[in-house]
Amino acid sequence: MSLRTLVVDDHEAARRGLVELLNGTAVSVTKAVADGEVALQHLANEDFDVVLVDVQMKKMDGLSLLASIRELHPDLPVVFISAYDYPIYMARAVANGAQDYVLKSDSAELISNTLCHACENGSSYPNGLLDRIRRKMSETIKASDLPTELPLTPREAQVLRHVAFGLSNREIAKSLGISVETVKEHVQNILRKTGSSDRTHVAVRAVRLGLID
Repeated sequence: MSLRTLVVDDHEAARRGLVELLNGTAVSVTKAVADGEVALQHLANEDFDVVLVDVQMKKMDGLSLLASIRELHPDLPVVFISAYDYPIYMARAVANGAQDYVLKSDSAELISNTLCHACENGSSYPNGLLDRIRRKMSETIKASDLPTELPLTPREAQVLRHVAFGLSNREIAKSLGISVETVKEHVQNILRKTGSSDRTHVAVRAVRLGLID
């Protein structure tokens, strides 16, 4: 049985291309719409197995749509699609509850397999783009492994990695399962211990020192 899929992309050529690309796979594009508001209307009245969402859209971006879907349909798998494999996009996708992330240049087989895996397992495709970022975000960092420029506790280092990925305090809290206030305390400690002027400054330093590699 084909997966009933809702495609959301504000470029008509992209929508038509996905319909054509996935034709004959285990995925059936039931609806293809141009913006998040229309997508939410369809989700309120129809049943879908999975939603494939463009990250960057003008009227309602993919992350905003994901937040709405999670409120109304918490268990519905959502997979992002983008022309870009930017780590910040993928890290924010993880933090906000997306199952996976594929590229518009990926093959029909990979996109189909990723959507099927998201539906069957509720998680990212093993060793795929999002899976690698997810594991990087969740792994423990030993204080002894940190460079001397980052005299941090393991938890502070983990928070700094999230900051370096470009996540907000709210997104860091969701990703690590802690409160926003706790995140704020960690960020203040990080700035103080590293002598950084602000989170942008310390994020740049963390990237330069290889914390997100």
